[in-house]
Amino acid sequence: MAAETKEVSGSEMSLKDQGNEFFKSGKYLKAAALYTQAIKQDPSNPTLYSNRAAALLQLDKLNKALDDAEMTIKLKPQWEKGYFRKGSILEAMKRYDDALAAFQIALQYNPQSQEVTKKIKKINQLMKDSKRAQEVENMRSNVDMAKHLDTFKTEMSGKYGLEEGWKDLFSFLVETMETAVKSWHKTSSVDARVYFLLDKEKTDTDKYAPVVNIDKAFESPHTHGNCFAFLRQYAEESFSKAACLVTPKNIIAYPQVWKGQGPRKWKHAQSDGFFVQFESPSLRKLWFIPSSNEKGQTLCRDPEVLDIGAHEVLPRLFKENLPHS
Repeated sequence: MAAETKEVSGSEMSLKDQGNEFFKSGKYLKAAALYTQAIKQDPSNPTLYSNRAAALLQLDKLNKALDDAEMTIKLKPQWEKGYFRKGSILEAMKRYDDALAAFQIALQYNPQSQEVTKKIKKINQLMKDSKRAQEVENMRSNVDMAKHLDTFKTEMSGKYGLEEGWKDLFSFLVETMETAVKSWHKTSSVDARVYFLLDKEKTDTDKYAPVVNIDKAFESPHTHGNCFAFLRQYAEESFSKAACLVTPKNIIAYPQVWKGQGPRKWKHAQSDGFFVQFESPSLRKLWFIPSSNEKGQTLCRDPEVLDIGAHEVLPRLFKENLPHS
């Protein structure tokens, strides 16, 4: 009888050792199968469940791995390894709060463990990155440009006084900007266009569209001059109330707005992004919207007001018409 018991014990050891050898050589499926056989022979051995959890984690069978980690803890509650396994599996599941809790328990049982300390540091960084990635995603999907244009809104209401029309102009600008930002977030690009706020009563909409493509306008002084002349005539004949230019910085060869000198020097030389220039008979304004890449996502930054006198992308489109005081 004693000999038989010894034989089973030897078999169990060899199954576990064979599993360990397969695990070391990266053959995780074979390792897991051997640990399973060993568990059948010795179902209350926490080391076997811990080893199989490690193999299943490598195979991306996370729910089964987690079950094994829980069983390890149940069989040997004060062994740090079970909590370490559990933490590693929860990390792979991106359940960072739960993973951190498991690693902290592991550290209580083995305060000297460098491996556990490294994991806690890593999880804290992953949680920070995950939180920032979520913030970036929220910023990308909840585009609200009006909040960045309060100063301009005040300027408009001061300029137009009690005339209600300025609210339409402001809404037109906000909508144009938001459409451009959403396009940039989606494709890292915007089309070079001028959007017109047409007059519902006066504009012949069969003849005049609310959008004009101007992608060739910035190739040379000649194309720029021709485009400007066309747009000025278009604004007048279509009875447009306002216009809004949107163009990516990278297509502009002329005018080279960011290469001014001294106080006019272009500070966004290294930034990707696009211009938005608002034109109306009473007000003109120019913004640059810089873009960056964060957490693998393209993100538009807050619009920055530029000196239109120094950096205008197009000259004045409308004849100046200051409201009567």
